[in-house]
Amino acid sequence: MNNLIDLARHIPIGSATPTVSVSPVTLDAPGRGLPLEMRVTAPITGTDLPVILLSHGHGPSLYLPSKDGYGPLVNFYAEHGFVVIQPTHANSKVAGLDPKTPGGPLFWRSRVEDFKLILDRLEEIEAMIPLIAGRIDRSRIAAVGHSLGGQTVGMLLGTRLTDPADAEATDVDLIEPRIKAGILLAAPGNGGDSLSDFARTHYTALNPDFSHMTIRNLVVAGDSDDSPHLTVRGAEWHMDPYHHSPGSEALLTLLGAKHGLGGISGYDAKETDDEDPDRLAVTQRMTWAYLRSALYENDPAWGIACAALERDGDALGRVTTK
Repeated sequence: MNNLIDLARHIPIGSATPTVSVSPVTLDAPGRGLPLEMRVTAPITGTDLPVILLSHGHGPSLYLPSKDGYGPLVNFYAEHGFVVIQPTHANSKVAGLDPKTPGGPLFWRSRVEDFKLILDRLEEIEAMIPLIAGRIDRSRIAAVGHSLGGQTVGMLLGTRLTDPADAEATDVDLIEPRIKAGILLAAPGNGGDSLSDFARTHYTALNPDFSHMTIRNLVVAGDSDDSPHLTVRGAEWHMDPYHHSPGSEALLTLLGAKHGLGGISGYDAKETDDEDPDRLAVTQRMTWAYLRSALYENDPAWGIACAALERDGDALGRVTTK
């Protein structure tokens, strides 16, 4: 029950089920610089549960960019049938590496490799958490990422990257075929002339090639998400993955949304620049519906959700498809 939701209530979802969250779950990771810490959140009942790998952003908060952030998304997804695995990436302020470490401050390659490590050792993770052991459907794995996490997910889905400041980072291909679908939330767009002077100097890895992102995906962007410290193109920059990727099936544009997309990174969080319960609920419900239909061929959740959103007359957002 959420008394703060109004229009978004029209987008249907199933009943919420109780969940359990286990943290820290730790994997040794030789060569990474530190062990990989995770939080795993799952429904307490059910079998053959699909999995969401959730990649946090590179925001200004101390704790939200870690396994302990993004509760509004994690809890919603788990309450509605997903096992959610959240790693703390090396760029985390609270439990990451010194940003001056090689690969920093974004640690873009390490972030992608975190998820490959998780998938390689999923059986070991299950064994650490008896409550989920034997209950995961390894054929239905999705990835969701916000902001820099959106770039991480994009690379798992096939986006390639060339870092002008790194001679060994030319047309890097880290696609992960074990992931069947993905969602990019307020992800970075094209590099080059699209970047601000600051980003071209300090974030040279923001230079993706979306033409190879072939695994199916949904792109979510706010029409007020202007990030002048990163781009000269305004909010449309975050829509580039949809326009330039053959795997992008739809673009969900949230009206009035800024980078926080209504508050996905935390409850009552300082980092949220556009806190709005309805907008958050749209992000939760529409992304959940997309993943249900993407992972289950005959699940009509996405079509039903799109129809419900359209009935609201573009009051909250709109879906564009190719």
